[in-house]
Amino acid sequence: MRFHSFHEMLSYWASQTPDAPALYYAAHGERLCCTYRALLDAVTEQANAWKASGKTCLGVLADGSFACVVTIFAAVHAGLQVVLLDENAPDELLYALLPYTDIDTLWGDPDLCEDLAPYLSEGTVNGAHRLLFFTSGTTERAKAVVLTDESLMASAYNGSAMLPLDTGDTLLCMLPLGHVFGFVCGLLWGLSCGAAVALGRGARHYADDCAFFRPTALSAVPLLWGFLCRAKAINLELKLLLIGAGDCPPALLEAAKAMGIRVSFGYGLTETSSGVAISTGGDPYAMDICPDDTVTLAPDGEILLRAPTCMMQGYYKRGADTAAVLHDGVLSTGDLGRFDENGRLHITGRKKEMLVLPDGTKLFLPEYERACAAALGTQELCLMLSGGKVTLLMQQDGREQDELLQLLRPVLEARPRGQQIQKILFVSDPLPRTATGKIKRWELQQKAENE
Repeated sequence: MRFHSFHEMLSYWASQTPDAPALYYAAHGERLCCTYRALLDAVTEQANAWKASGKTCLGVLADGSFACVVTIFAAVHAGLQVVLLDENAPDELLYALLPYTDIDTLWGDPDLCEDLAPYLSEGTVNGAHRLLFFTSGTTERAKAVVLTDESLMASAYNGSAMLPLDTGDTLLCMLPLGHVFGFVCGLLWGLSCGAAVALGRGARHYADDCAFFRPTALSAVPLLWGFLCRAKAINLELKLLLIGAGDCPPALLEAAKAMGIRVSFGYGLTETSSGVAISTGGDPYAMDICPDDTVTLAPDGEILLRAPTCMMQGYYKRGADTAAVLHDGVLSTGDLGRFDENGRLHITGRKKEMLVLPDGTKLFLPEYERACAAALGTQELCLMLSGGKVTLLMQQDGREQDELLQLLRPVLEARPRGQQIQKILFVSDPLPRTATGKIKRWELQQKAENE
């Protein structure tokens, strides 16, 4: 069904199936259940308290808990602007984000909220129904994207129209709610279908949450699904897997199929409230466009998207950045794609995941990096330019540069001389990644430039 707000969705299911499970969650080691009627009551009660508080912008240090979900729904219903924050972000980043997004009150870990209190805004915001999510920040610093509960519910409708869940299904939400993919495909997708959503217990329980909650459906990023496969942490009831927010190696998709799990691949952006296209047939990489969206391709293959019901209002306080990508309702995504003979969309790369070499040659990174990773037996690497030279940056694992170059020789010999790796830089820590496992290239580029 199509809903226009969180509260409309909860009200509908509370009237239709009041005693059906809406949320499963853990407390004191036990699995607890909140029905749709109880969830609506909890949200309504807290919304009344928010209305009386005089606050206008709530920063949520999203921990994925039952209380977190109720707080988000209640604050939006009360007319507050809600900003989704990563509670694990560096303190200095949070200090900067609070005044930038006009947060005047916080919800989350009490100690962290106390530390952040001096950085709260003293102004007021007219941000009713607005939610701010941050872009994943792979190629530049993250920007706050202005969405609404209506645009997020439209995205949930798109997903449920393509991959409907039944009221008897349980969707396990293991993804961070501060990321739009986790919020829409880990939470709203299930609730909009009247299914139950099981709220995962965090990274410490990745290996046993499937056994604890027994889900029938799961949304995951490739990094998480890979971990679950290696840990053999998949329950027998799981029948549907939605993979998104990153390139997924075919072996991981084949592993799901071998377990009898239906696999779909999703493509979306924070700027479009998540989902744009989802695969529903035999080829998980061949995706059908979601009902509310229209996709065309620019001459260079860039995906251009019109999504009137799901499109962002813009980047918060960054009008020039908004104008650079959004023209007459059409978003220049920065992603590259192609249509197959059946009209299905295939993602082929990202414009910013290309290096333009000094001779003007364009080097597509993901394919090259996959070959390097296979040769070296590690995923902790990426390619970039440093001093005009193709440079491999990787986590130090005790091997010397000469040994690594010897292992890379078959990969390098398959490339023109100008595209071959000319130097290797080492970092001591694992490569910085976004919440969905993508490498933060802009941070690593800064490291390379400082060498």
